[in-house]
Amino acid sequence: MTHSQPVTLETVRRIAQQFPGVEEYLFFGTPAFRVRKKFLSRLKEDGESLVMRINDPIEKDMLLQNEPNIYCITDHYVGYPYVLIRLANIHPDDLQLFFENAWRSAAPKRLIAAYDHER
Repeated sequence: MTHSQPVTLETVRRIAQQFPGVEEYLFFGTPAFRVRKKFLSRLKEDGESLVMRINDPIEKDMLLQNEPNIYCITDHYVGYPYVLIRLANIHPDDLQLFFENAWRSAAPKRLIAAYDHER
């Protein structure tokens, strides 16, 4: 679903930085995000797509099948727990959920517990 305010790199940064321990770094020359050296996401070289960690292969397949205008992969990502997200087509709330899921799968338990306690 397209929305009036497209998601930009600044939107991605704001979302990523909500989660404790997330740091931004350069990966293949593009801005990327990780927690405790575990990859979460990065801007694709085209500047219009985000590589996002999706650990559940069933969820990944459903996204690719049901919303190809938002989610896709290239041959490079076949068989890996990543999906490409077209930033112009995703709602920020949906992106936040993806970041939270990726962060929860990679962050240490104490960071997750502290985050949950603050909320």
